[in-house]
Amino acid sequence: MGPAELMQAAAMARRFYLEGKSKIQIADEFGVSRFKVARVLESAVEQELVRIEIRVPSELDAERSDALRAHFGLRHVVVAESPTEAPDDTPDPEHLGEVAAELLEELVAEGDVLGLAWGRSTIHMAAALRELAPCTVVQLTGVYDAGAERGSVEAVRRAADVSGGEAHPIYAPMLLSDAGTAAALRAQPGIAAAFDYFDKVTIAAVSIGTWEAGISTVHDMLGKEERDHYASLGVAAEMSAHLFSSDGRRIGRDLGERCITVEPERLRRVPEVVAIAGGRRKAGAIDAVLRSGLVTSLVTDAAAADLLLSTPAPACPALDRADPDR
Repeated sequence: MGPAELMQAAAMARRFYLEGKSKIQIADEFGVSRFKVARVLESAVEQELVRIEIRVPSELDAERSDALRAHFGLRHVVVAESPTEAPDDTPDPEHLGEVAAELLEELVAEGDVLGLAWGRSTIHMAAALRELAPCTVVQLTGVYDAGAERGSVEAVRRAADVSGGEAHPIYAPMLLSDAGTAAALRAQPGIAAAFDYFDKVTIAAVSIGTWEAGISTVHDMLGKEERDHYASLGVAAEMSAHLFSSDGRRIGRDLGERCITVEPERLRRVPEVVAIAGGRRKAGAIDAVLRSGLVTSLVTDAAAADLLLSTPAPACPALDRADPDR
């Protein structure tokens, strides 16, 4: 560009990018066609007179997020950077919880019913909430054990306090000794009232576990014989006390009958289900649950994202069954 063209391009770029004027308005001002304006603006970018930057917080990875969203056909994916001070197979549930809290603060609208399932990441998420639209909060699973009750129940109460809405906790163990005991507990008034809300849930937050000690809550609650039995069935993932094979099929249904938890059929009807899980060791489990079609959005880290992107894309994206406008 010569000096005159350069000054004209700079002026047009200022009008378009900084002042928000349309190409037609700029064309009228400079006495040229809107096609000329478009060519000048395009040339200004090509010759770096104008530089366009897409900036997100450094702890988030926009490129991986978009690639993973498209790969699995999800509605929202937020990929956080993996912790630099820890090995790739060590997730950071506290940081993932903070990122998930920001996502929920954005997604939850007034009048929603928010469901929270047990999980370390969901507990960290609830603790990190700073503001939330007025909504009802319901617990989707029983508690891990007596010591963990404070975490799961308090997560529901914390979210309700932040939103100013009602809280519906579940004061019962997640896993019972047999299906009959579980059914009797579900019939108790307080627990039945919480279960009545499951069909009203519009947004749910869940965690995902690999079938390994210390990574799956249910795995750690069972004895060795039962753990080995479900492993022999090919379990690859656990979510809300439900087991999944690597291709996303639900297996070990008898275990679910012994648990105080939201049923997969009800979870499938929830318009927005946000899963929170990260780390290389959980990548296979995340992949399995995403293939089940129960999850619509994901908060994960770069270590898991890279492995997930190396897998074949699922044939039926989760959004095929969800209403984006709810």
